[in-house]
Amino acid sequence: MNNRTFVKLSNVIGLIAIVALVYWVFTFVAMQVFGLRVFQENITETFFMSIFGILALMSGALMMNIMFNLTRIAEKHNQDALPPAGKTGVGRWMAIAASFPLILALLFGGDHLSTQKKEAVLTSGMASVVAANSARMAQLVDYRFDAEWIIGATNAMRLFGKMDSNLPQVTVIVADTLDDARVFLEFEQYLDEERLKKASPKKETFIRESTREERDYLADVFDKGVRDTRFSAYKGSYELFYPYSANGKTIVLYVGARQRYGKIGS
Repeated sequence: MNNRTFVKLSNVIGLIAIVALVYWVFTFVAMQVFGLRVFQENITETFFMSIFGILALMSGALMMNIMFNLTRIAEKHNQDALPPAGKTGVGRWMAIAASFPLILALLFGGDHLSTQKKEAVLTSGMASVVAANSARMAQLVDYRFDAEWIIGATNAMRLFGKMDSNLPQVTVIVADTLDDARVFLEFEQYLDEERLKKASPKKETFIRESTREERDYLADVFDKGVRDTRFSAYKGSYELFYPYSANGKTIVLYVGARQRYGKIGS
């Protein structure tokens, strides 16, 4: 391989390395800024390891150094004729620039598909658990604030979480009053049953902390008979509110899932 061929090869490799690095940084920044979750977890772990980005940057700098030095040597000793400047190079850079919006659109599209997939998984999982536990659901919907009902709800939530791995944190939400004020109480999977039996439970302990949008939704469910599920996703956190009614009474099953990486295959 002569100097001229080697210079051309190093130019191609250097250009490819630089363009790949720019795409890598752009994709990484877009996913971090917009909270997009697209790739499979093992692929994302590799992608997010910044050391590879640093090594890629160092390799690009080294390539550029070798490329320019070899070009100078080749021009000095071989007097290679430089190709005339034309529109081909400009068109190539314009094509590269136009590809960034396309990458961004693909990332948003992948994130949207991941969110839709996660919603379908949580909704179908909750529906199957509810259908398979009609007796427990009848007990849950017959809400009363005492230790017996709370322990039964805790055991039911623990069972629901074990029945479907996609439902790791299932809770039950009910409407109640405290000092003539409307409150929403939430009962989780894990409670100290022995302590609950010894001391009378207090409603203040179980008040659910929620946003205004969540409270408005729960008020519509308990007061207006709304039965639509509510799903939300934000930076890998997913939550589903699943209303259930029987005998004129209503409860809401809630599942929160934290997934480090949203993935289409999940």
